[in-house]
Amino acid sequence: MKLTKLFKEFFNSEKAGGLVLVFVTILSLGLANSSLATNYIHFWNIDLGSHTLVQWINDGLMTIFFLLIGLELEREIYQGELSDIKKAALPIFGALGGMLIPASIFLLLNFGTDTQSGAGIPMATDIAFAIGILSLLGNRVPASLKIFLTALAVMDDLGAIIVIAIFYTESILFSNLFIALGIFGVLLILNRLKVHNLIPYLIGGVVMWYFMLHSGVHATITGVLLAFAIPFGDGEEKSPSYILQHYLHAAVAFLVLPIFAIANTGIAIGSGWQAGLVQVSSLGVILGLVIGKPLGIWLFSRIGVALKLCTLPSDLRWNNILGVGFLGGIGFTMSIFVTLLAFDSVELVNSSKIAILVASFIAGGIGFIWLRTTLVPSFENEDD
Repeated sequence: MKLTKLFKEFFNSEKAGGLVLVFVTILSLGLANSSLATNYIHFWNIDLGSHTLVQWINDGLMTIFFLLIGLELEREIYQGELSDIKKAALPIFGALGGMLIPASIFLLLNFGTDTQSGAGIPMATDIAFAIGILSLLGNRVPASLKIFLTALAVMDDLGAIIVIAIFYTESILFSNLFIALGIFGVLLILNRLKVHNLIPYLIGGVVMWYFMLHSGVHATITGVLLAFAIPFGDGEEKSPSYILQHYLHAAVAFLVLPIFAIANTGIAIGSGWQAGLVQVSSLGVILGLVIGKPLGIWLFSRIGVALKLCTLPSDLRWNNILGVGFLGGIGFTMSIFVTLLAFDSVELVNSSKIAILVASFIAGGIGFIWLRTTLVPSFENEDD
């Protein structure tokens, strides 16, 4: 299967970015549990105007990440795996199961408690980590499996964005929301008028972000809206969408996500941290990611094929889908992001972060071993 240049670029940047995330996470955990812990944790909570530094990172810098996700989703819809309904249906079914089953497991344990708002935590997949683990398998991985995982993770993130917009918005200031949506409408008009200069879109995006930030709806939604306002054209290298996506790949993989990770994984691990893992909220996260994710992705994909709504690529087997399902259980970035929206308690946030790290490590390890055992090496799978 022929992979597009932009897909290879996206895949390779996420692959290297996953390794960077591992490094900065270990560094952050080390600093948060060293003699520098007090100063290190205080640094990220310095007040800068109306927000702390870590809040500016989560509300502002992560908008750039969602912009890249939106651009990748747009590319997939117009030219990629999601451009054909039969091809699109498989990762869509997989992503749907990978969200519903983990959320159901979490709610089964937490329904009616103060922690039930965390149901969105195990629904997410970290693209960078998942692709990074898959890339370690080299020429064992068929191109169709790379495409399935990427499309699945993008759809997963889209689902997370929808969940954030609907369930993690407490109060809405409609005047600011309407102004933000009005700016979005203007950008869509510029698109229709075939204005291909990126500057008006980027300036409009910043203003839209400001009003969205003060509307009550999470500001990162702006990134996805802006992505769909930017002209895609024919998707070739001179199109505004292609150019912006090309420049954002490295920035997101090696700057945005590492900064988010290092700012949000500074967890002071106390002597009784293991006790936090058996709390119902932590169990919901761990079971949701380690069991719910692979089960949901595999089961819903099979249901879609059984109903003849989608097809399994000829070079894939169901045990390959299960292996990718385990990689989908690597929540990390998006799971931590949702945790920060779901909980106010510092203790609950920290215990959830530890649960996410533990679950992601287990799911990633199982997925790697499973795929290494079931995939056959073949030089035909090389895409370079």
